[in-house]
Amino acid sequence: MMSRILSIDVFFDFICPWCLIGKRQLESAIKKLQQSHPDVDVLLRWHGVQLLPQIPLDGVPFEAFYLKRLGSVTAMRMRQAQVRQAAKVVGVDIDFERIYRMPNTAKAHSLFINALKISSPEQIERLLEGLFSAYFHHSENIGESAVLRKIAMYCGYAEDVIEQILTQPNVPFISKDTGGKGVPYFVFGGSFAMAGAHPADALYKAMLDALAVQGQAV
Repeated sequence: MMSRILSIDVFFDFICPWCLIGKRQLESAIKKLQQSHPDVDVLLRWHGVQLLPQIPLDGVPFEAFYLKRLGSVTAMRMRQAQVRQAAKVVGVDIDFERIYRMPNTAKAHSLFINALKISSPEQIERLLEGLFSAYFHHSENIGESAVLRKIAMYCGYAEDVIEQILTQPNVPFISKDTGGKGVPYFVFGGSFAMAGAHPADALYKAMLDALAVQGQAV
């Protein structure tokens, strides 16, 4: 049986908890697709979107940023509780008390997009997980070159390769392809788009719909 390909474009930012949640939901949906359609190969394409390009390069205090954004401690705690509950459902622990800095993610996106050009899917997965984990679980400032260098080294990149992907010019990571709908943003088979984090079953259905449009539905 010939294998079939379903492309999935994922637009994300490292500082967006819904992107990490959405990644877990997507992984569950892909596993379900692999079970129901073992002849379909999923081609994941990651696209970085810098949500807050106005953040200074050295970042800003995390709590102060959200207090200004949401207006009160009560509103901030409510939003964080909502995110933590959604994260818990997909097996992710996000403790906002641990995060002290809201970083500028331009360097992190630059590192990642440069790594995409030379890395295997497995390497990219490790790096993506490493960057998310560094920020959400280890309170690292992923806007700092030293931190990014440490993450890349932990993910198995050689020192000369790290210097190469760190020092290549940064480019803007503001995507127009999400239609202003923010991130996470998914495009299945180039035809079905979904904005925001969705349950795995909803993402799975979108995959089936995309396959149907391609004339590949069972």
